[in-house]
Amino acid sequence: MKPSFPLLFVSHGAPMFAIEPGLAGKNLTELGRELPRPDAIVILSPHWMTRDEISVTASTSPETIHDFGGFPDALYQIQYPAPGAPALASKIVDMLSNTGWKSRLDDHRGLDHGAWVPLLYLAPEADIPVVQVSMPASLDTRDAWQLGKTLKPLRDINVLIVASGSLTHNLYEFRGATTHGAQYVKDFAAWTTKSLASGNLDQLLDYKQYAPSAERAHPTDEHFLPLFIALGAAGESYETRVVEGGVTHGVLAMDSYLFSTSGDERFASAQTI
Repeated sequence: MKPSFPLLFVSHGAPMFAIEPGLAGKNLTELGRELPRPDAIVILSPHWMTRDEISVTASTSPETIHDFGGFPDALYQIQYPAPGAPALASKIVDMLSNTGWKSRLDDHRGLDHGAWVPLLYLAPEADIPVVQVSMPASLDTRDAWQLGKTLKPLRDINVLIVASGSLTHNLYEFRGATTHGAQYVKDFAAWTTKSLASGNLDQLLDYKQYAPSAERAHPTDEHFLPLFIALGAAGESYETRVVEGGVTHGVLAMDSYLFSTSGDERFASAQTI
């Protein structure tokens, strides 16, 4: 039986990642070349959170949203003109509704920077249709995992799921941090990688209790919740592979994770890029 399409948790960092690729950009570009070509990309980002129901982009040409301020003009000139996929968006709404998630199509919403910035590296030609799914504002780790489980069947129809967040995300320490990365950032990233490799779902779901410096790494949950969406979509038997990204601005760990079906020899868990 053909393995399900792999999926990704990506650390999208700060908006400057769009013009400062660093190690993370280089390795995501290499991974994008290595992955099979999907028929579509479905992406989630904490920069689109909705209160009462999950929204799904249904535009044929989603706009590039520059949802940030105070950055160099070059950032605002970047466009990511990937086509949309309205039929797939409708299918996703049906999937969500059938499993108890209130959901709706959004014909006008575009792609926020949590979506298009990592896609600049993963799919730079912008020729693969993209659908963005909003994250419920009330989401916790277990709800995020359940949402990922709901989206998991997309992997069997040649769709790449990308859960975009940040391995660490303390904006209070964003300025003035050491250029080499604070030790707590490295410790938290190492714990996460080890926990994913061991498959310790319970500790991951309760990471605030078990992870070192969890409250400091994530004063709020929203940028770490995409990891649990990815975990839910990965299923019970998965392999993980670290896509190294280093640390930017001293406090943003930029590692990403590729999840693939256990036994899929194309993506060996021992590999790190």
